[in-house]
Amino acid sequence: MNPLRTLSFAALMVLAANASATSFVVTTDAIVGAVAATTDATSDVSSSFKDDKVVLAARDDAASFVASQGAIRGVHLEAALDHIRTTVPSLQANDMQLAQAIISL
Repeated sequence: MNPLRTLSFAALMVLAANASATSFVVTTDAIVGAVAATTDATSDVSSSFKDDKVVLAARDDAASFVASQGAIRGVHLEAALDHIRTTVPSLQANDMQLAQAIISL
């Protein structure tokens, strides 16, 4: 085999390995960032509304909501979700995440 061809092949293999490692790091960082954002959102709700009467009244409804995978939506839960979204409009959490945060209070 030609030495130039061998050297070219080795260089391509090194570049391909670096590209794969970089791609893995970027993908991992994106996944970890998304999980951290969700965790931050639920912990913000948990700490901010620990003494809020509207949110605390929704704990049973939130448990029913989570247990039924979203099929049962009680009046207290609806009021709490509206209250939370009005109080913290920048919150990026879905109803299930908020219900789980309410349960954890």
